[in-house]
Amino acid sequence: MKIATWNINGVKARIDNLRQWLTDSQPDIVCLQEIKSVDEAFPRLEIEALGYHVETHGQKGFNGVALLSKVRPDEVLRGLPGGEGDEQSRYIEGVFSVPGGAIRVASIYLPNGNPPDDPVKYPYKLAWMERLRQHARNCLLLEEPLILAGDYNVIPQPHDCFDPAVWATDALFLPETRAAFRRLENLGFVDAVRATTDATKLYSFWDYQAGAWQKNNGIRIDHLLLSPEAADRLRSTAIEKHVRAWEKPSDHVPVVGVFDFG
Repeated sequence: MKIATWNINGVKARIDNLRQWLTDSQPDIVCLQEIKSVDEAFPRLEIEALGYHVETHGQKGFNGVALLSKVRPDEVLRGLPGGEGDEQSRYIEGVFSVPGGAIRVASIYLPNGNPPDDPVKYPYKLAWMERLRQHARNCLLLEEPLILAGDYNVIPQPHDCFDPAVWATDALFLPETRAAFRRLENLGFVDAVRATTDATKLYSFWDYQAGAWQKNNGIRIDHLLLSPEAADRLRSTAIEKHVRAWEKPSDHVPVVGVFDFG
């Protein structure tokens, strides 16, 4: 089973790329972020025509997450628990039947947090990460395969960016951000990509500016975090970076994990 995460950076603007990628890559479950669409305006028919079920948690013009899947989920949770009054659409979770049981998959669009001296944005990022940690801890008690997939807006380690000095004061790389990410991982999660490779210059995002793509000046901020039950079934990972070279690309590319749930 192939499970992927992709920050699409506007689903209506990238619908041709999304359809092409779904046709070529044939993922079983896709976690999309930054769909930038209300639920009613999501291009559902184009995706359903390719054999995918669609679940969305949208927001007009900003944020928004979705789950695309070849099988209909048994349950869907929209919104990260613990955020009363939080109107930002950044979390959707589905439970899917697989041979031998069920898997739980979440699509996450973690707050960016910049500029870090903003009195609202960076504290919101850290508070959201703590809410995610609390929810993830509760999910782990179910002892089922759990995949937290998405754009985390976190550069975990110096070798996950082209030049740590460039990112030293950015909210994606601040010590507090990385510590919060480690607290999440330390619950028992495995970074799928790093479980399969120690390669450097392995990125999932390249800015549109300053020739970042052409120079490979990227960062790795899109992650699949796996519970022990999911990590045991992981077979391989891939960052499908060729998609970044397509016409009208997203600045992110799909990150994929292949699992054996048979």
